[in-house]
Amino acid sequence: MIAAFLLGIAGIAGAQSPAISPQEQSLFAATNRARADQGLAPLRWDDALAAAARTHAGWIVQNSQLSHQYSGEPGLAARAAQAGAHFQSVAENIAMGADAGQIQKEWMKSPPHRANILDPNLNAVGFSVIERAGYLYAVADFANSVAALTPEQAEAAVEKLLSARNMKIAASNLDARQTCEMTHGTAGGSHPLFVMRWQNSDLSTLPQALEAELKTGRYQSAAVGACASANAESAFTTYRIAVLLY
Repeated sequence: MIAAFLLGIAGIAGAQSPAISPQEQSLFAATNRARADQGLAPLRWDDALAAAARTHAGWIVQNSQLSHQYSGEPGLAARAAQAGAHFQSVAENIAMGADAGQIQKEWMKSPPHRANILDPNLNAVGFSVIERAGYLYAVADFANSVAALTPEQAEAAVEKLLSARNMKIAASNLDARQTCEMTHGTAGGSHPLFVMRWQNSDLSTLPQALEAELKTGRYQSAAVGACASANAESAFTTYRIAVLLY
């Protein structure tokens, strides 16, 4: 008896988890073997996802039936975030079976479960297995996890990309930080020639529009400012950035 759920949107975090049980280790190893067979990178164990899975497994046992959300329980994304996970997408498999091997076989025979296990865009997972009355209740919470950056770290990540494009980084980013919080216009009196604001969970690349401006060769320096995400209440981790070009 199995069920699957997938939710997508565009770090390992959380408190130290209890020791991984043999059943959880078995499912973790089997999942990564299945990915290796398809030429996919292994998933890394995420304590926060494991904590979220453990919480949900408790709900399953309490209700004696399989479901991805029970009355009064937060949804998958919310409970993963509450456990300390940072991600741009999250997915879940749940199951009830006699042993871990049977559960893994059933997941791999089920298209939605198999899709979660073999999703190349997911990079982390946490498992929880609870035994009751001779049955195992298993939860696997997968995610495309992202780093949990402070505003200063987010600024530094973007500044590194700009420096690699021969842009001098301004000594002060006060105007950029204040501009980041505005919906239009610019703060301060530095009069940038170009302003770019965006929000994303991935700070490894610059927006195409900004890349195009940089290629014009019109600009000599840049200031970077980070501010609170426009969807800070969301479970999904994003960063809000403003770049001022001079």
